Amino acid sequence: MLLLLCLVFCCNPVRAAALESPDGGVRLDWELVESDASAQLTYDVTFKGKPVLEDSEITFRSKDGGFIGRRLKLNQASEETSHDSTWNPIYGEREEIRDHYRSMCIDAVDLASGHRVRIEFRCYDSGVAYRVTLTGPQESTPIRIAEELSKFRFTADHVAWCAPRAQDRYRTRHLSRISGRVERPLTIEADGQFFAAVAEAGLVDYATMQLRRDHEDPHCVVSQLGGPVEAVGELRTPWRVVMLGTSAGELLENNHLLLTLNDPCAIEDTSWIKPGKVLREITLTTDGAKACIDFAHKNNFSYIEFDAGWYGHEYSDDSDATQVSLDKARSQGPLDLHGVIDYANQRGIGIILYVNRRALEKQLDDILPLYKKWGIAGVKYGFVNTETQEWTTWLHEAVRKAADHQLMVDVHDEYRPTGYSRTYPNLMTQEGVYGDEATPSSDQAITTLFTRNLAGAADHTICYFDSRVEKHWTHGHQLAKAVCTYSPWQFVYWYDTPLRVGEDGMPNRSRIVESPELEFFAKVPTVWDETRVIHGKLGHYAVIARRSGTEWFVGAMNAENERELTMPLDFLDPSTEYDSRIYKDDPTLNTSTRIRIENKVVDSTSCLSMRLQPNGGQAIWIRPVETSEVAARPSYQPRHQSSKREGAPAD
Repeated sequence: MLLLLCLVFCCNPVRAAALESPDGGVRLDWELVESDASAQLTYDVTFKGKPVLEDSEITFRSKDGGFIGRRLKLNQASEETSHDSTWNPIYGEREEIRDHYRSMCIDAVDLASGHRVRIEFRCYDSGVAYRVTLTGPQESTPIRIAEELSKFRFTADHVAWCAPRAQDRYRTRHLSRISGRVERPLTIEADGQFFAAVAEAGLVDYATMQLRRDHEDPHCVVSQLGGPVEAVGELRTPWRVVMLGTSAGELLENNHLLLTLNDPCAIEDTSWIKPGKVLREITLTTDGAKACIDFAHKNNFSYIEFDAGWYGHEYSDDSDATQVSLDKARSQGPLDLHGVIDYANQRGIGIILYVNRRALEKQLDDILPLYKKWGIAGVKYGFVNTETQEWTTWLHEAVRKAADHQLMVDVHDEYRPTGYSRTYPNLMTQEGVYGDEATPSSDQAITTLFTRNLAGAADHTICYFDSRVEKHWTHGHQLAKAVCTYSPWQFVYWYDTPLRVGEDGMPNRSRIVESPELEFFAKVPTVWDETRVIHGKLGHYAVIARRSGTEWFVGAMNAENERELTMPLDFLDPSTEYDSRIYKDDPTLNTSTRIRIENKVVDSTSCLSMRLQPNGGQAIWIRPVETSEVAARPSYQPRHQSSKREGAPAD
């Protein structure tokens, strides 16, 4: 292609250039072939010398039916620039993130509409990204987009992992067999040569992007917005991203790219933002709540959450989220919520309240200052509307409004993240995942790690004593999820309660029973200083190691076939000896959870062997020998207290 570009460039009808990543492994070539003073911009992408995309286009269709981007006249292409910096997230999957890329901007005029078109390309070692800014002829010119037609034209009929909705299961499809729309990130394997994921970053006030197969090219996927988009004077798209790696695990290790493409933290003092484990209170009673608080205090959980029903029927427009009024179909009570809040505060446990979108949309400006006055730590936004520009804008504004009242947020149901938690880290987690609530098969749960979880934190609602664990997974599999699935607010024991008896005086079906391995849930953090994918094959198995301070936690998840994996511990500090505590499935044990606990002294030269049961798993807690007898630190401690950290309080 380079020879072709040089030949055509000499004849002057073409404007073209190449952009490489800092390590040279990713290359983007764009060209603008002019004909009768107009042209279509296309771009190619290669990864380690292998073609990824070719002749990919960037086009919009306006509401009047015309196209923007098909009759471009180039004004100028900026010189290539380089950027290299690091930033420290408030919390995350790693303590420091490098923002290192090369970029180029292309300025053109669309001759059909008169709009100015600016395209910014960036090349990272882990992928490419671009965004488009459309500017009207005048500041008051309305820009009305009916469709965005961003094409990602792959060079062959690769296999992709597709989900039609944010909370749906994944299915493998060749690109040519994709039917209907599919969610982003869309993970793709190129015949063992590389992995790619088409993703979105920096979505704030634009319609969400899904993807569909292009009608003209079976190897091409094209953006499909959740609705039309409008702006006055200037309209800027979110980032369109193609993540690249030699393995699916490499994509996950570099998923901070989506965070980095968002604006820096906008909250000046973030000291009130605290990750931690969460226990859902399922009885909606004072006794149940106090039992949860006592359990949380004893087991290093930070929060309990009251789910739907505490202020009435969640789907009723008459329910008032400023009042405690139980949905009698869920609980007969009694629930003294304010007494429970006082009880929790005395024990250092925060309270999270669920509010359905019906009440949120009517009462948001009333409930946020009220909940702050009550002493609430955060709000779980339920069944939020998504996709359209109107609801995307509303939701991110609702996150910002929560920050104004120092309230953290968990967004449930169809919302998937695009990195906004960098700018507003009070957005702790979100669903948008086929989690334990939906009883995913083990292969689905593993696939989710390398597809949905590329986008960021996922509230997977981890179950443990519920009957579905015995039926579909193992308890070792569930322990491992607390490491493999990243969520700064990690909900554990989703259907379980520490309350010994129910309202009828009978033992609760899903009571939390004292079991030795529960110490792992008590010790495991929810945010990390380092993340490594040791093994990973979509739909088959995953082994992920994460570091918090000097301690490492490992999760291994397996699908339906028994297998044995080896795990070298070369990620450990070579000058330190460690105690490893291994929690593994053992079907021969006559216990309710059948988890065997073993201890081994290891170092960086050690290699552990894992024999994983069908649909099973394993969890490991590794800590320096000198600290092994000391109680583990809390699940979250503020880090990077220097002003380097985004959102650090002013001195």
